[in-house]
Amino acid sequence: MSSISEDGRQKIPRIITFRPSYEEFKDFSGFVDYMESRGAHLAGLAKIIPPPEWVPRKSGYEIDQINMTIPAPICQIVSGKQGEYQQINVTRRAMTLRQFKELAESERHQTPKHFDYDDLERKYWKNVTYISPLYAADVKGSLSDPDLEVWNIDRLDTILDYVNKDYGIEIDGVNTAYLYFGMWKSSFAWHTEDMDLYSINYLHFGEPKTWYAIPPAYGRRLEKLVSRIFPESYHNCGAHLRHKMTLLSPQVLKQNKIPFNRITQECNEIMITFPYGYHAGFNHGFNGAESTNFASKRWIEYGKRASICRCRKDMVKISMETFVKRFQPERYENWLRGVDYGSHPEEPNKICPAPPPTLNKYTSPKRKSSNDSETPQESPGNNKLTPSNNVSCPTNCLQKRGCSVAMAVRDEQSEVPPSITCTTFKKIPRVVLHKIDRPNAVAAAAKHLDFNSTAVAKLKRVWQDLPSPTTGNNLLTNGIIKNTKRMRFQTKTILLDEDE
Repeated sequence: MSSISEDGRQKIPRIITFRPSYEEFKDFSGFVDYMESRGAHLAGLAKIIPPPEWVPRKSGYEIDQINMTIPAPICQIVSGKQGEYQQINVTRRAMTLRQFKELAESERHQTPKHFDYDDLERKYWKNVTYISPLYAADVKGSLSDPDLEVWNIDRLDTILDYVNKDYGIEIDGVNTAYLYFGMWKSSFAWHTEDMDLYSINYLHFGEPKTWYAIPPAYGRRLEKLVSRIFPESYHNCGAHLRHKMTLLSPQVLKQNKIPFNRITQECNEIMITFPYGYHAGFNHGFNGAESTNFASKRWIEYGKRASICRCRKDMVKISMETFVKRFQPERYENWLRGVDYGSHPEEPNKICPAPPPTLNKYTSPKRKSSNDSETPQESPGNNKLTPSNNVSCPTNCLQKRGCSVAMAVRDEQSEVPPSITCTTFKKIPRVVLHKIDRPNAVAAAAKHLDFNSTAVAKLKRVWQDLPSPTTGNNLLTNGIIKNTKRMRFQTKTILLDEDE
């Protein structure tokens, strides 16, 4: 909790910057514990200036020597006014890192002249809806040397690794590293991490990032504000901020008495976000960062009570079963029965049971690493969940909602029949790519693109209910916008002409 000042007003926790020695820096989990002992988690964000002995990439960052393709850069289209904006991310065709750098440094997208960071921030919010930038987000991989042993973002060795050890599941960008290449005005919207985990972000090279962070104790206040500003979005999904589409300016936060901090991350600096710490920000120009999630024992109660977006299947869901069983064994049985009473760490006065596991249990083959050259070919009929060895339910939870032993799998493609409860399933993923060569082939191929028929029906009902004497014209000739399933960074897919 925040301290109280002499005049009786609550002090707002401030972001702490740490400058550890190399000896202090060596133990990653130990240093995170030390930061929290200093109260760094109360602000939701902390900065670390690593010791000079720590060099994550000895060969440097010459772009021509980094052989990397950006498979799906996103064009960020922002709409709104007076500090309240929604951001839609449209996927564009693949490009090399060299091509992205040239675009970022072009006259159209280059960083404007400015006096200082405050001046640049004013220019960002003044022009946020103009000239949509590209962001190379969620690029699987690492820029750190493979033999880096200290603070290697691709393998931090925290308790989050039990997801892989116990279930054989790799979740890209969660327990493996993701790369982010930015340009001027490319943004990350207000959000907490998946399952309210910790995150680490290291800026390898390039221009700085501006970060905004709200202390976790005030996270509910932000959620209420966003639900009030965008009521329809929250009506459709109670965890709308998980979609990573909402941008609110500092002025809007001030007007609504939501405390926040801002800080600039320079090249070779590390930012740590803490559980349930809402954050957002933007890039000052061309840069490259590496990020992933991690966990500690303190996170477990946050994870058990994290909000879940249920309207999109590409959202990350992690089973808490292995963490509760290992680190809260005295609460495990009550948790399975839905009577594990307690409070969210940021709402100590609100006592309620932690949600029990409700997902069915699956097993999934380990994904190949990025170094593997061969990719197995799968037949079109293999996109199914097939039963493997039957196991008995350890908790005798044969209820209508299915087995309580939960396992999270991303990008679920099909539903488990309700009659099956305590069978372990093996998921065999399949990726199908569709190419539309002619504009008039869009309608014929639409049914193969898995458009959300429910959303289409809702849109038609809203259209028909509009109080207008004329019927009007349907401008969505290519159908409803479709959610992608591969990227954690929430995107939309829109069919573009070949010359775009």
